[in-house]
Parts: sequence; structure tokens; C-alpha cells
Amino acid sequence: MNFYKNIPGILFATIVALVAMEMSSRYPALGKNGLSILTMAILIGIAIGNMPIYKFLIASCGSGINFSKQKVLRLGIILYGFRLTFQDIGIVGLNGIIIDVLTLASTFLLAAYLGVKFFKLDRDTSILIGAGNSICGAAAILATEPILEASNERVAVAISTIVIFGTFAIFLYPVIYSYAILNYPEYLTPSQFGVYIGSTVHEVAQVVATANAIGDEVTNTAVIAKMVRVIMLAPFLIALSAYVSISEKVINSSSSGSTGSSKKSLLAKFFPVFAIFFLFAIGVNSSGIVSQSVREMLITIDNFLLALAMGALGLTTHLSAIAKAGIKPIQLAAILFIWLIFGGGLINMAVDYLM
Repeated sequence: MNFYKNIPGILFATIVALVAMEMSSRYPALGKNGLSILTMAILIGIAIGNMPIYKFLIASCGSGINFSKQKVLRLGIILYGFRLTFQDIGIVGLNGIIIDVLTLASTFLLAAYLGVKFFKLDRDTSILIGAGNSICGAAAILATEPILEASNERVAVAISTIVIFGTFAIFLYPVIYSYAILNYPEYLTPSQFGVYIGSTVHEVAQVVATANAIGDEVTNTAVIAKMVRVIMLAPFLIALSAYVSISEKVINSSSSGSTGSSKKSLLAKFFPVFAIFFLFAIGVNSSGIVSQSVREMLITIDNFLLALAMGALGLTTHLSAIAKAGIKPIQLAAILFIWLIFGGGLINMAVDYLM
């Protein structure tokens, strides 16, 4: 019976999702320039959510909007696995895997360290920005949020950094390629630059937009390298969940009388169910038992569910709270962007040279 009170909020978020999907369909140039459905959904949600005329309506739909941000989001992350296959790992080879792992780990650790120690940001904001920059942009931030139980504003701030610097990447990387291929053609192939794009550009849509500006051969390897990076989302979430659980256990170690239910909760945080099912979805997709038509249908449903979750997030995100975060998250993201370009480039060259 309690589910019925969620319906108004789910419908509200659904309208936002449908508008974002319609805009993406009607104006394909948005996607080609790296503005994904998820980004549009949160922007539309924020625009509506901060209109005084809608604030009372949003407040009355609170339970359904929260349901969309939590339960619907987890289902969307699980279905995201049907975009990926374990065969992608074999296509980029050992070099591509090592490059992705080193780039992901170095970028995330740099974000976590600089965010907390240097910029004095809170842990959640630093981790969310690190996840978005090191793995797959908004999708990684959304997947990380349930583990951290971060506020809407922190999630929105992290996503805004992905939009800003991911858009820069779309225009910058083709310039880098033109310069490199003109001056150092003997050291660079389109395939190698594709792996470089896939291992360092933020979102899948931004990878496609960036690589398409260069050529088909670059695009093919860029997308595959990016998919391998996205597959790493599952072990990342499990490792992060374990870290958060251990941290909470240490903080609460002075409390006595832990119950069986608390142990069960701790185990669930160590191994988040949606991350395990995300891996399972990749496995099912890799087996070939899912037909192309069914797979496309699942991806369409997933786009809708993630857009719905993003829309719900936007509806409850207050611009004043984002403004309060200040310039420091942007500064952190700028450093990570520079690291991805130069540090990621060095990692790519070093691995190619040594392997």
C-alpha cells in the first residue's frame, strides 16, 4: 500500500526523463557534442526544481522522488551492464587493460587525496568527483552515490565538473591528435590514440563525440577502451563499499552490542547487491543468449530509468547549496583534467613502450 504514495513523485520524475529523451531524439547534435541524456535530465530537473511555483509540488511528491533516486537508480545501474561484454577486454588486449587500470587508480587516488588534504573538501565530494573523472562520468557518480549516501547537491556539483571538462575534451583532443600526428607520426597510430581517448575522457558520450571528430579507426578503439573502463565500475564499487564499511566500523567501534541485523547490513555494504547484479548483467550479455533486439530494448529502458533517476536528483537539488560549494570542486576537477591529459598520456606511452 505504501508504494502508492510514491506514484506522484515517480510520475513527476518520469516527465523530466521523457523531456530529456525527446530533446535527445529531436536534437541529435546535443549528443554528438557530448551532452548525454543523463546530463540533460539533471539540468532540466534542476531548472524545474528551483522554480518557486513548483517547490510545493516537489515537496508533496518527496517520497516518490526519493524512491526514483534510490531504487530506480539501482535498477538502472544493473541494466547498464547490458551495454558491455567481457569480450571487450580481449579486444583492447593486455596493454589496454593495464592502461585503464593505472589511469583509473591514479586519477581516483589523486582526487581523494587532493580533495580532502589540499582543497579541504568533504570526503563524499572528493570521492564523487574522483569516480566521475576516473571511470565513466555521471553514470559512475550515480552508482557511487548509494554507497556514500551523499547529498543531492554534492552529486550535482560532481556532475557539473564532468560536463565542464568533458566538453573541453571534445574540442581539445582532436587538436592534440592533429599536432601529434603531424609532428610525431612514427610514434602514434589511430588505434593508440583511440585507447588514449577511451582511457582519459570522462563520459561514453563524450568519448564518442571526441573520437568521431578524428575518424572511424580512432572511434572504434576509443569506445572499446572506454567500455573496458566502465566494466571496472563493479570492482571499484565493491572496493569503495568495503572501504566505507570499514571506516564506519572503526568510527562506531566504541559502540557495543552489535546485532545480527547490523552485521547483515555491514555485509551488504561490503558487497552492494546492485554492483553484483551489474556484473551478472555483463555476464549474461557476454554469453550471447540475449538477442540484439532484446538488448536494444533493455538499453532503451535503461536510458529511461537512469534519466528518471537523474531527473529526480535534479528536482531536489538546490542551486544555493551548489553555489555554497564554491570554486574548489572546479579547481580539483581542473587538476584531474590536466592529469588525465598529461599523466594519462604518459601512462599510455609507458605501457605501449614497455609491453
